[in-house]
Amino acid sequence: MTSPDDPQPFSLRRIAVAAFGPTLLFGIGQGAILPVVALTARDLGASVAVAALIVTLMGLGSWLFNLPASLVTLKFGERWSIVGAAVAAGLAMAAGGLSYVVPNGLWLLAAAMAVVGMAGSVFGLARQKYLTEAVPVEFRARALSTLGGVNRIGVFIGPFLGAAVMQFAGIGGAYWVGLVAMAAAALLSLTIPDLAAADMPDGGTAGPQPTLRSVAVSHAGVFLSLGVGILLLSALRSSRQVVIPLWADHLGLDATSASLIYGLSGAIDMLVFYPAGKLMDRRGRQFVAVPSTLLMGMALLLIPLTGSFVGLLLAALLIGFGNGISSG
Repeated sequence: MTSPDDPQPFSLRRIAVAAFGPTLLFGIGQGAILPVVALTARDLGASVAVAALIVTLMGLGSWLFNLPASLVTLKFGERWSIVGAAVAAGLAMAAGGLSYVVPNGLWLLAAAMAVVGMAGSVFGLARQKYLTEAVPVEFRARALSTLGGVNRIGVFIGPFLGAAVMQFAGIGGAYWVGLVAMAAAALLSLTIPDLAAADMPDGGTAGPQPTLRSVAVSHAGVFLSLGVGILLLSALRSSRQVVIPLWADHLGLDATSASLIYGLSGAIDMLVFYPAGKLMDRRGRQFVAVPSTLLMGMALLLIPLTGSFVGLLLAALLIGFGNGISSG
């Protein structure tokens, strides 16, 4: 018989709202704009190459801000880091929506997408840190996979919401969906309790605060081995944000069609994240990392061979499956 003083068994459901709710809303905001950023740039007069570069600024912003994001999270804690990141992303999406009505709107769009990437870096790190510390190690891969899966659910929902609003408000409507979703994420994030800092034994004090240089030097081996693999996987994941919309534009499809293709690709993503997490818990992460990269690479090679909505959709679905099994 269990004593009343015994700790309750861990359940992901108890932390679901705090851990996964803001992630769902952040994913909706991102999903709403991802299929239309390149098309917005094209409407503002950008060439295909420049449009692709503007989409890439989200990834570059995230990459450049990864180490500063860790310092932000250490300084302000998980809750306020998540709230601040959602607010920053929402303001950037509002700027993206206004790019049609201001002079030099292309520059405003570029700056907004860089900020979205930086905010996403802080948001992603803070939410993962929260789960890593809140979840026992035997549940960790499942929890992180679920976190990635919830984000994918948001990215799946976002394009459809964006497509619906664009029917009435034009392409800029996708950015207003993103703004509303980010505002909701920020409000919900206020309910997240910061994790209590571990007590130091014998009245000791914490060591000196880490710096970017000290982190880079002390973890150089990890960055140069596992980090390179993650860099390549992230490049594969991010490529669909550029390739799918621009190839849809090349085929003469409108922004709504591009959003539908992107959303259906996200549906496959969403369906396989939890089985992938269980498989990683049992067989290790390498067991899914290699197949996922091969599938995404194969799908990207197939996209230039497609010439219709259906062909592009099939290739996008294969990318979604490969991306989904790499969740977490």
